Amino acid sequence: MNLELTEKQFRRLLDLTYIGNWILNSTRGDQRFRDYDEVESLLFGRAILEGMPSLAELYQGEIVPSQAFVEGGIHEAILEYENNVFFEILAEDLARRDMDDAPIDESNYAELASRIDAYISEFEEHGTDNILVDLGGV
Repeated sequence: MNLELTEKQFRRLLDLTYIGNWILNSTRGDQRFRDYDEVESLLFGRAILEGMPSLAELYQGEIVPSQAFVEGGIHEAILEYENNVFFEILAEDLARRDMDDAPIDESNYAELASRIDAYISEFEEHGTDNILVDLGGV
């Protein structure tokens, strides 16, 4: 297979590959999806051949993204995504809880959406500062 990319497109492909592999494998420990690691290694190995040697390095016999690549801002993009997803999931979980975890259908979807929006607005304004846990029974 051949794929023609500009240098900028290839650089973006490296970012996408790293982000995808991070999401799939960063929490898996020894249970990594090795085939994704292999694709990442293949692409970062190609970066060396394409005149971007600072983006890849050899680690324990494998070509991996370099420390310079990893520390170059890619994790800020991942963190922004994780923060957004965290608040969206939390808002939906709290909204469903407030509705006694009722099954959602067209009769109550608007209520769910309204509650989610209210939580999102709260989180945008105050983050998690106003979340309290009642430890009354402890």
